[in-house]
Parts: sequence; structure tokens; C-alpha cells
Amino acid sequence: MFRSLGLFNYRVWFIGALISNIGGWMQSTAQDWVVLTELTHNDATAMGVTMALQFGPPLVLVSITGWVADHFDRRKLLMCTQSALGLLAITVGVLLLTHVMTLPMMWMFAAFFGIANAFDSPARQAFVSDVVSRENAANAVALNSASFNTARLIGPAVGGIMIVLVGTGWMFIINAATFIAMLFALSIMRQNELEPRVKATDASRLADGFRYVAGRPDLIVLFVMVFLIGAFGMNFAIFASTMALEFGKNADGYGLLSSMLAIGSLAGALMAARRDRARLRVVIFAAGGFGITSAISSVMPDYWMYAVVVIFVGFSTVSMLTTANGYVQTTTAPHLRGRVLALYMAVIMGSTPIGAPIAGWVATAFGARAAIQLGAAAGIIACAIGGVWLVASGRLHRSAERRFALTIDETRPITVVERLAPEEFSDEIAQTTPIPLTERDADAALPCPTSPLPSRPAGESGA
Repeated sequence: MFRSLGLFNYRVWFIGALISNIGGWMQSTAQDWVVLTELTHNDATAMGVTMALQFGPPLVLVSITGWVADHFDRRKLLMCTQSALGLLAITVGVLLLTHVMTLPMMWMFAAFFGIANAFDSPARQAFVSDVVSRENAANAVALNSASFNTARLIGPAVGGIMIVLVGTGWMFIINAATFIAMLFALSIMRQNELEPRVKATDASRLADGFRYVAGRPDLIVLFVMVFLIGAFGMNFAIFASTMALEFGKNADGYGLLSSMLAIGSLAGALMAARRDRARLRVVIFAAGGFGITSAISSVMPDYWMYAVVVIFVGFSTVSMLTTANGYVQTTTAPHLRGRVLALYMAVIMGSTPIGAPIAGWVATAFGARAAIQLGAAAGIIACAIGGVWLVASGRLHRSAERRFALTIDETRPITVVERLAPEEFSDEIAQTTPIPLTERDADAALPCPTSPLPSRPAGESGA
């Protein structure tokens, strides 16, 4: 489960990310609460707009940010983006402490956070492939998620209490200080132990990532599923804060709900770390589990009953996202991984500008429970889409041993038609050659000349 921690570079990355993520979750809790209760009068729609502005840039800038992650030194790029996020956190903290922050100003800074994260996220995701070998990639991704959700367990609970004690502004200042840990970790990495990477040579082909995904039906299905849940189901800041107010709780109650969500999230991440390979069927099953548990949580009559069910919502969510991330990382051509990961992050983070304002409006107009039920429906639809693909691809069939049992054929290939220009594949594959891709043999099936592989708060370092 923890094999990647045996590497010095990954170990310091993990520790730095954990510290930084704790601060990030404290800031995220403060930002949501200040918009909902200090800058507005419990207006969930305003919170949805804030989330849309923060997570919109990854969608708008996806081609540029993916290209940058593929063509520049990712370690130096991360040092720049992490520094920018830290400076933004200091600025917002000072404005809150001096009582000059307004809602339009907060929206402006949310957009700035989004721009910095648009460049940070694909570089951070792809950087894992520079730190660990291909055979440890899925494990490293899962441990990143474990780090992220451990911070999610600690940060909101501590942040909620600290907001009550000292106010929201100090949460931004504390988060700015935690970026020092991430910068220190990046600076002490042993550069001679980083894995060799394949760099793209054609600076003009920003759309190669789009064309590559267009030739991968499995990735298209995965992206659609992640988009649906990302847009309508992963608006936990809206759900938890409005439900906390419905149950008569303050910022500490909201922070506790976020930590309860993190308990399940951490369990899901550790379960993913135990698996030898990321499989698409796990993504499909987890999407269905998300829809069912979210629907159950929406009818809970008591705060603590809701908090308990939220644990299972977190487990399903992270099981899906961690496995999806690992699947993308371990089955994507190395020289395009940054651009494909930029698309993946754009789907997750860029779906928020579409879904968050809708979820906020539903919560304001019809109540928090209705907004949660909207997310539950998205999860069930995503599961259905994945199930239809399984049947259509011929991978789901009747068991030969048990009459009424169904099995999933992991050896059946997924035909992948490479859509890039043939001149870019001198040592790899021709333009129209189908690649036999299976969940069991994905690594061997894809071109890999020399290189191995790797919500929520602004400045997160390890998701």
C-alpha cells in the first residue's frame, strides 16, 4: 500500500503536499463560509458563482496549460505556481483582516486562484510520473489522494474551530505559510533520481490531446462520467454549508461535516492504493455508489445521521476519482500525458462553473436537500452511461459457470485509433493502427519509448 514512500523524492513530495493541503482545506472552509455568511446573507447562489469563477479557468485555458506541462520543467513550474497561490492567499487574508473585502473583490480573487490552479493542476498531476516509475504510478496517485484526504480530514475541522476563535482572515494567512513546505520539498528533491520524461517536440500542436482522447472510447466514457459528477455532484461546499445551516450549526458544524466526508475519502484512497491497477469498472461501480449514498444522505432528518452517511459519499467519490486519475495516467502515451491530464483536470474543475451556480440556485430556491438529490441523479446517470458502454463494448457477458451471473472480460481489447499526424510517431505507431488495450495489459499495449508515469481547495498540492 505504501511502496512509493520508499523513494526519497516521493516521500518529501508527500509530506510537503500533506502540509500544504491542510492549509488549503482551512482556506477553502474559510472562503466558503465568508461568502455565505459575511459577504452575503446565506446566499448559496453567490457561493456557486465563486466556485464557478475559481474552477472556470482550467476549462478555458486547458490547451495552453496542458502544453505548458508537457514542454517545461514541471518542478520549476510548480515552484512558480505554488508561490503565486501563496501570494494570493496572503493578499486575501490581509483584505479580510482589514475588513475591506467585498463580494466582487472575492469573486475577482477566486478567478485569480483559478488561473494559477489552471497551470498548477496538470503540472502537479503529471509530475508524479517524473518522481515514480510506471509500475508504481497507480500507487503513487492513490497515495496522493490519501494525502489530500488526510488533509481534508484535518483542515476543515481545525479551520471551522479557528474561524469561530480568530476569524476567517487568519485561515488565508496560515494557508500561505503552508506553501513554504511545498516549496521546500520541491527544492530538496534529488534531481538525478527523477525519472526521464518524454518531451513533446511539436510546439504548435496544442490540440493533440483532444485528438488523442477522441481516439480513445474508454477515455471519452470516463470523461463524461467524471463531468456529470463533477458538475452536479461534487459541490460539497454548497451541500455541507447549507445543510449545516439547516440543522442550526455554525462554521464548526460545517467544518465537521467536511471532515466526516474526508473520513470516507481517505478510506477510498487507501483502498485504491491497495489495487495493483486502476480499472474502469471500479469507476463505474463507484459512480453508482455515489448516486445511491447521496440520495440517502438527502433524506436524513438529523445532523449526525447526515454526517454518518456523508462518510460513504466521500468513500464513493474518491474511489471513483482516484481510480479515474490512475487509469488516465497509466494508459496515456507518455509524450501527451500532460495535455491529456490537463483535459482531465478541465473536466473535473471546469465542470464546476456549469454545475455550481445551478446547485447553488437549487439550494436557495428549493432547499439543500433538492440540490443534493440533483447530484445523486447525476451519479446514477453516470453509472448507467458506463454500464451501457460495458455492454456495447462486448466486455460484459453471461458467466460460463453460473447461469444468472454476469462477468466482465478484462482481456477483451479496446480498439484505440491514434489520430495524430503520422510524422510524430517515428518510433511508435502508424496513424490508423489499432492498439489492443486492456485493463490488464494497458501498460504494454501503449507506446512508451523511454518514460514511465504519476477538489478541491485552491492551491491543493497532492490530489
